[in-house]
Amino acid sequence: METGAITNYIDVAQVVLYAFWIFFFGLVLYLRREDKREGYPLVTDRSRRIKVVGFPDLPVAKKFTLPHGGGTRMAPRTDSAERDIAAKPVGPWPGAPLHPTGNPMKDGVGPAAYANRPDVPDITHLGEPKIVPMRVATDFSIEKKDPDPRGVSVVGADGKMAGEVTDVWVDRSEPQIRYLELQVKGRQVLLPINFVSSCKRGQVIRVNSILGDQFADVPGLTNPDQVTLQEEDKICAYYGGGTLYATPSRLDPLL
Repeated sequence: METGAITNYIDVAQVVLYAFWIFFFGLVLYLRREDKREGYPLVTDRSRRIKVVGFPDLPVAKKFTLPHGGGTRMAPRTDSAERDIAAKPVGPWPGAPLHPTGNPMKDGVGPAAYANRPDVPDITHLGEPKIVPMRVATDFSIEKKDPDPRGVSVVGADGKMAGEVTDVWVDRSEPQIRYLELQVKGRQVLLPINFVSSCKRGQVIRVNSILGDQFADVPGLTNPDQVTLQEEDKICAYYGGGTLYATPSRLDPLL
């Protein structure tokens, strides 16, 4: 036998190759199981009792400790994250589109859907609320060459006045504007900066996703100086839902 051969048909190179194949298969299997810690098991509209997992199976539940005394989280979740949806299928077949039965922008249907996130604010590495108004983050300022939205009026897609910007909410971790704060009919409302269609110096701020009178129903805040993860999801979902549900004409096909 040649040097390195274990038998006439197997040598060290073959053993190493087979060992690598086994290791690589195990690695892919492990990673595929780990990426099912979030979002699984899936549900099917055939029956609420059917849970879709696929291959491989879910990993064993693991407890994660959150920083800054944020408690613990189990993943995969052991409790049910399902909630009743104010919509019904348009047909009896599996996968039929859902038709809203109430106000979809408030009920979280379609593009207005939101996740059940923790009702606590996102925090920085120092344990402080991450997204706050500039009246709290006093070390932030707006560049003099950029338009300052404070005091500027906001109009909806129909051109109707919604309110006036009273403050700017910034991200302490990634220095940028996240929300504009509006005063609408005596209540505090946040407008995600991504839904601002135009904001020029000396002009009104235009938002095309919702109408002027729909700003009054934007989900509110528990604390006027911070926003929780759950509140962020609901607020952004409301504006996102308006792109489809703000007017009946947006539900119709273009052609």
